[in-house]
Amino acid sequence: MIKVVVSGACGKMGREVLKAVMNAGTLELVGAVDTHGEAVDVGTLIGMAPTGVVVTKDLAETLQATGAQVMVDFTRPEAVMGNLRIALKAGVAPVVGTTGLTEADREELRALCAEHKTNVLIAPNFAIGAILMMKFAQDAAKYMPHVEIIELHHDQKLDAPSGTALRTAELITETRQKMAQGHPQEVEKVAGARGAEMEGMRIHSVRLPGYVAHQEVIFGALGQTLVIRHDSISRESFMPGVVLACEKVLSLDGLVVGLENILD
Repeated sequence: MIKVVVSGACGKMGREVLKAVMNAGTLELVGAVDTHGEAVDVGTLIGMAPTGVVVTKDLAETLQATGAQVMVDFTRPEAVMGNLRIALKAGVAPVVGTTGLTEADREELRALCAEHKTNVLIAPNFAIGAILMMKFAQDAAKYMPHVEIIELHHDQKLDAPSGTALRTAELITETRQKMAQGHPQEVEKVAGARGAEMEGMRIHSVRLPGYVAHQEVIFGALGQTLVIRHDSISRESFMPGVVLACEKVLSLDGLVVGLENILD
């Protein structure tokens, strides 16, 4: 049994992770941390029988007291790097679903992994269908290089574009070279109307109540279009990937980005 602590336990994703870890036969929930939470039993928090695991506020103390091997982090962009530094210093392998990490953050994590001989798995999206969507989009870009990305999330999401959209664009840049898209003399009558620009691609972010996590990648060519879309209609869609990541992270080598890297 792999001992797991969940950071961000009281959030919507955190509560789903608590359920998934408790229901996984390979994992043992030994701690739950939330700086904005109350000292409540995890079972009470997620509508189950009491577990004896109580939500705490001090991550470092919890990791040390529980003998955790893995920390799952679904917190906030401004908090995640601090949490990862604490975990790596303690020799605990983080599984990271929090988005907003920069390339500079990744470089720091690579150095920390080497220093503390610990691994990190960052997954912009844990849904298997989203991983397939990104893979199919990367393949399609070989033949239809004109592409735009539209990602749609709930209105409480803090970062834009989403980590999934950025990861999709990164994968596409591995397939096609940077290129200009649209009319060279196009004019935005309202700033931002054409979305964010990345290597010539345009990325558009929608934030509205009712959405969970959705993305479509639209390709255009002479006389045709191709749309590849994925929809997470429930946060449960991410949980098989989270459990798999917890099972695999201890056997990785340093920093790994993308769930696709641990799929068979």
